[in-house]
Amino acid sequence: ESGEIMKKILALIAALAISSAAVAETTSVTMQAADGVTVYGEIYTAPGIPKSAPLILLFHQGGGDSRGEYTPLVPRLLDAGYNLVAIDQRRGGDRFDGENRTLAGVGDTEYSYCDVVPDLEAALAFAREQGFSGKTAAWGSSYSAALIFKLGVDHPDEIDAIIAFSAASGEPMAGCMPEPYSEKITQPVLALRPGREMEVPYVPGQVKLFEEHGHQTYVANPGVHGSSMLNEARVGAPTDDTWRVVLEFLADKLGTGD
Repeated sequence: ESGEIMKKILALIAALAISSAAVAETTSVTMQAADGVTVYGEIYTAPGIPKSAPLILLFHQGGGDSRGEYTPLVPRLLDAGYNLVAIDQRRGGDRFDGENRTLAGVGDTEYSYCDVVPDLEAALAFAREQGFSGKTAAWGSSYSAALIFKLGVDHPDEIDAIIAFSAASGEPMAGCMPEPYSEKITQPVLALRPGREMEVPYVPGQVKLFEEHGHQTYVANPGVHGSSMLNEARVGAPTDDTWRVVLEFLADKLGTGD
């Protein structure tokens, strides 16, 4: 009986997500990074959310693309009253069965993770050019969760909060690891990890460091890597507790568009 109840609850959640997505407006856009790379992305808005409402900049994980990672999460963020800008960064792929249009556009040119910072800065500048004037959160997943620490330090007057899902570190992030920026950053930070990643050698130390610097941390159980820890289909279990932590943080630090 409890299984049937859970099925009905999940069906209701899915129906609500579809309903929200139906009234949302999705606009595909391009922007130019400082080094000339064309960055592709989407603006997500919904009726009743003004451009003065809080904004979330969504950055995907390695091997992925913005639509593949964030399409399942967009309805709930719109329902909470936020405007959204998501981009395909030049480091990515088809991990979530999507197409990374920015990567396709750079051809055979190879970039490091640190080379992606201009893409994040382009998204921030583009959002302001489009008239989004509300408080702004930078939301990162895996390698982009590391890069948003640098983005926050470099743009303290434009970024109001940081949400980092499974922030990458180590040799692949040499030159742009989150740890050196953790102490410098002045914005409120929420850093999240799935429980299984607490067994990765560097992760407990990183979490402890974040906490020593006054940042909020959260371990999602169950959970998976990156922003997908909010995606029920990828976790294989309810994600309500993790969503509650994220939405409470956003409401406290940014307010909502309601």
